[in-house]
Amino acid sequence: MGNSKTERLNRAFTFIFLVTAFTVLFNSAVSAYYARREEELQESLRKLKADSEEELPVLTESYNGLPYSGFALWMKDEGLREKMVQEAEAMKPSPPEILPQYRELYSQNNDMVGWLFIEDTPVDYPVMQTPWDESYYLSYDFYGNPDKNGCLVMDTSSDPGKGMDTPSTNIIIHGHTMKSGAMFGKLKLYADEEYGRAHSVINFDTLYEEREYDLVCAFYSKVYYENEDVFKYYQFFQADTQEELDAWMKGISELSLYMLDTEAEPGDEFLTLSCCSYQTDDGRFVVVAKRRRKG
Repeated sequence: MGNSKTERLNRAFTFIFLVTAFTVLFNSAVSAYYARREEELQESLRKLKADSEEELPVLTESYNGLPYSGFALWMKDEGLREKMVQEAEAMKPSPPEILPQYRELYSQNNDMVGWLFIEDTPVDYPVMQTPWDESYYLSYDFYGNPDKNGCLVMDTSSDPGKGMDTPSTNIIIHGHTMKSGAMFGKLKLYADEEYGRAHSVINFDTLYEEREYDLVCAFYSKVYYENEDVFKYYQFFQADTQEELDAWMKGISELSLYMLDTEAEPGDEFLTLSCCSYQTDDGRFVVVAKRRRKG
C-alpha cells in the first residue's frame, strides 16, 4: 500500500513538473517570438529611414484656387498672364520640405511627426501623434497592427513645429516600459547620473528639422488627480515669460535625482520623455533635455 501511494505521489509530482516546465518553455518561446518580430519591424523602419531618397509627390500648383492650365483660359494676354503667375509665385510662401530620410516613412503613415534616437541605447524609433486619440499608438505599431510594444507617442498638446514654425516650449513623448528593453524599457537607466552623463545627447528630428538636446535631469513622479495642487510635469507645454520658465525649472529641480543644467530663458525649448514606473500607483519616470541653440 505504502509503495503504491508513494508511486502515485511521484507520478503526480512528475506530471506537475513536466507541465510547469512545458509552460515556462512555451511562454519563453512566445516572448522570444514577439521580441524577434518587434525587432524586425523596427529594423525595417530604420532601413527605410536610412535608404529613403525618393521625393514625395508634389501637389498640382494653383493660382487663386484654379490650376494654371485652367486659369490660363481666362487670360488672353500671354505676357500679362506670365507676369501675374510670376508675381503670385514670388508672394507664395515656400512650403517646408520633409527631410529626405523621412519622406518614404511619412508617405506610408502620415501620423509620423519625427524620430527619436539616443546613441548606444535601444531608443531609435519613429514618433507618432494622433490628435483624435492620443493613446492609439500605445497599442498599435507603425502600420496599425495590434502590438503590445506600441510606438513612441507625442502628447497631443505638444507642437513639434512645422518647418520654420516655432514649436511648443516643451515636447512630451510617451512610451511603454517594456521588459524586453524596447521602446522606453531602458529609460530608467537615466536614474543613475553617471549613465545620464554618458548618454546626455538626445536626438529628436521633426519631419523638417534635425535637432539635438542636452540632458537636464531625470526624476520619478506620478499622474495626480486633477484637483491635487502639486507640480504636474505633464501639463507644461508653453512658457511665454521668465516667470513661467522659472516655475518649470523649480518644479523639475525639486523632483530631480540630479541636475546637469539649472538655467532657462525665454526661447529655450525642452524635450520630456515619460514612461510608466512602479514605485507608486500611476508612477512615472521622466527624462528632461534642453535643445541646443543654433550657432
